[in-house]
Amino acid sequence: MDDDGRYRDGRSDFIRGAKDIAKVAKKQVGKKVGRGVDKMADEYVKRSYKRFEEEDDDDDYAGVPGNDGGYHRNDSRANDDEGHSDSTEGHDEDDEIYEGEYQGIPRADSGKAGGMDGLAVAEAQQFRDLSAFEGEVKKDREELAQQYETILQECGHGKFQWTLYFVLGLALMADGVEIFVVGFVLPSAEKDMCLSEPNKGMLGLIVYLGMMVGAFVWGGLADRIGRRQTLLISLSINSVFAFFSSFVQGYSSFLFCRLASGVGIGGSIPIVFSYYSEFLAQEKRGEHLSWLCMFWMIGGIYASAMAWAIIPHYGWSFQMGSAYQFHSWRVFVLVCAFPSVAAICALSTMPESPRFYLENGKHDEAWMILKQVHDTNMRAKGYPERVFSVTTIKTVKQFDELMNMGDSGAWHEKWRLKLSALFHQVWRNFQTIFSPEYRRTTYMMMAVWFSMSFSYYGLTVWFPDMIKYLQKQEYASRTKVFVKEKVEHVTFNFTLENQVHRQGQYFNDKFMNMKMRSMVFEDSLFEECYFEDITSSNTFFKNCTFIATLFYNTDLFKYRLINCKLINSTFLHNKEGCLLSDVSDENNAYMVYFVSFLGTLAVLPGNIVSALLMDKIGRLRMLAGSSVISCISCFFLSFGNSESAMIALLCLFGGISIASWNALDVLTVELYPSHKRTTAFGFLNALCKLAAVLGISIFTSFVGITKAVPILFASGALAAGSFLALKLPETRGQVLQ
Repeated sequence: MDDDGRYRDGRSDFIRGAKDIAKVAKKQVGKKVGRGVDKMADEYVKRSYKRFEEEDDDDDYAGVPGNDGGYHRNDSRANDDEGHSDSTEGHDEDDEIYEGEYQGIPRADSGKAGGMDGLAVAEAQQFRDLSAFEGEVKKDREELAQQYETILQECGHGKFQWTLYFVLGLALMADGVEIFVVGFVLPSAEKDMCLSEPNKGMLGLIVYLGMMVGAFVWGGLADRIGRRQTLLISLSINSVFAFFSSFVQGYSSFLFCRLASGVGIGGSIPIVFSYYSEFLAQEKRGEHLSWLCMFWMIGGIYASAMAWAIIPHYGWSFQMGSAYQFHSWRVFVLVCAFPSVAAICALSTMPESPRFYLENGKHDEAWMILKQVHDTNMRAKGYPERVFSVTTIKTVKQFDELMNMGDSGAWHEKWRLKLSALFHQVWRNFQTIFSPEYRRTTYMMMAVWFSMSFSYYGLTVWFPDMIKYLQKQEYASRTKVFVKEKVEHVTFNFTLENQVHRQGQYFNDKFMNMKMRSMVFEDSLFEECYFEDITSSNTFFKNCTFIATLFYNTDLFKYRLINCKLINSTFLHNKEGCLLSDVSDENNAYMVYFVSFLGTLAVLPGNIVSALLMDKIGRLRMLAGSSVISCISCFFLSFGNSESAMIALLCLFGGISIASWNALDVLTVELYPSHKRTTAFGFLNALCKLAAVLGISIFTSFVGITKAVPILFASGALAAGSFLALKLPETRGQVLQ
């Protein structure tokens, strides 16, 4: 018996030690082993449990030896422990520890019992729950779409929608203005900032790059934090940096401000159309979204009119020494920020989209807004007694994403976590537009948006450049040439323009208080001449000789003297300024603004036709038909051999192609569901701006070289876009998803 007692004591100590080791091992495994290993361990545990459950039925599975030499069961805690530890005997040492722990003592301590098995079951259940949750969400959205359409029918179309129409129209107008600002101020800004040709090109493209980034960012955020709030933020950024850009003096700071301004206004188009569509019933949606497009045209007209009225008035300026100058073109930039500021003020009085609230489970907020829409419209129609009959609206079940912010973290750390979570939500939402359900639609829409933008923006910038090229050719055809003239003791105090003087001789002549425009002196001699207070542009002296000649307060810098000889000649008090390559922009400023005004106004008929027919013939027919006619009109470009002909073709192309844009905007709104509408629209609009940059860069490189390549590129892109558009699903007559 003493031996038996010692045996039991030693065995108990061994079992307790083994259990302690097993507990430590389990903690380490729980921390370091991945899900795949856990699943394998769970299967292993299940097999172990099954084996030991079968052994549990045998009489030799006991904790205390009996008098008969066998084992019998004991319900005590100690004996129970012993019995289960014995079940590991006969296995190797590694298996003994882990099996003993996993099979566990599942009675008293068994919060741990089957822990790994419980994780596997929980994970499987979680996947089943997630699948069921997604099915419920999809069903909720389908029911919500049908009920929401019924509610909008009850609310009617009236004063509220028309008020929102003008408010959002101001935001769209600001987008139209932004496109034209840089192009109008470049001729004047290059003088103040001494812009080179590459700098002018970058300044022209930077707005599109900013709008590309803004469309993607603000479109994604609008599906997460709301249409109204995101639009207010984006317009505020646009207003602030547009304001600053009118005061900054350097090229780099001006470039940055226009970039940031473009980022801000980039959210306008994707949010405005999505926002407005969620207040429109099915039978009104296509027509009124097309009417909304007219504000982009109004923005172009506003920019052209303001440039025409302000920029040529150089008296509208002041300066503080030579360091700070505020000329009339800066006044124009400031005035162009007014539509954005007005949109912010007006939008502050409007509510959030109720559809956005319902998609995010905010029933009461959505109900109050829909009641406001109903009551506003009914009062305006003379039926104030009509009561909003809707009491309950379907909301989409929400998936709670818990994020541990901590109690003692710094405020910046909490903001970092919030922004990080928001970024991941936006990114996941963006990825869903490429899910199998929407992948084909997204790729097709990408192709249509790219082809439309590549041809439209490429041609609309190519047209003005071609007009300028024709103007230069016509200007050059009027150049007067003087050969071997001899001038002595003459004072020139009047403007010299568009002349070429070859092999001339000038003795003791004075050039004072005058302007030289597009003047060229070749192989000429200047002896004892005097140049004072000369302002020049596109003026050069080539292979000339200057003897005892004085240059005082002129801008005839030495880099205007090409291969010239200077003998006893002096430059004193040179003017500060830039070497301007041409003056045709200044001379034809009114013509540039007038052409832009006509080109923008020409889209009015296309806007009207598309608005009236959008809900009658459908989105696809409107899109494909307008693209085909635009494609055909491209071939008329080969006949544009004069300035007036190019202006007429510009108006024709703009008036036809606008219907395609209107149909594309409506189609984009209706093809995607509400919870990813602005994300998809923003991405496609960002792609549009990228295509615009490519189109502008490629088309303008052929100005003065050939017309065939731009014509083929534009017509080919439009033909491909019209063909692909017919492969998209028609959305006319469907409820808003």
